[in-house]
Formats: sequence, C-alpha cells, structure tokens
Amino acid sequence: MSESSGSAPVGVILAVDPDRFADIVEALRRKGLTVTGEQPTLGTLSGTVAEDRIPALETVDGVESVDRELTFRLPPPDSPIQ
Repeated sequence: MSESSGSAPVGVILAVDPDRFADIVEALRRKGLTVTGEQPTLGTLSGTVAEDRIPALETVDGVESVDRELTFRLPPPDSPIQ
C-alpha cells in the first residue's frame, strides 16, 4: 500500500544499487513512486511521485540519489535567440 499525499506529482530520476534493483524498486513503489522507466543494469530509474514524498524515497536502503527531472526548452533553429 502506498502512502497518500496531497502535493502535485513531479518527475524524478533515481540512482540505485543495481545488485538489488528489483527489491529497491518494490520498496520505492510502496513509498509512492510510479515507475515510468527502468535501466536495471545501470541502476537507474525514472518515475513520478508527489513532491512531498521525495524525502521518503531518499530513505530507502540502496537509493544513492533522487533528482528532480528537468525539462529544457530550446529555441527553434531559426529563432533570433541563439
């Protein structure tokens, strides 16, 4: 059962111990993470979670880092801003 939250979901990218990947992912899901992408051999995954649940993800044993997913918007090639 995941813990509920009232804050808006945000995208996150996590680095975890690749040797325990499946167990860590399951623990993260219990903390409220919705997994959207997995790279087990690299020990990385992406997902969404309520912003106020990020600290709970960081407490899972085997999690090395939790970073907010960033989106960059570049101007089109013909833009006057280069």
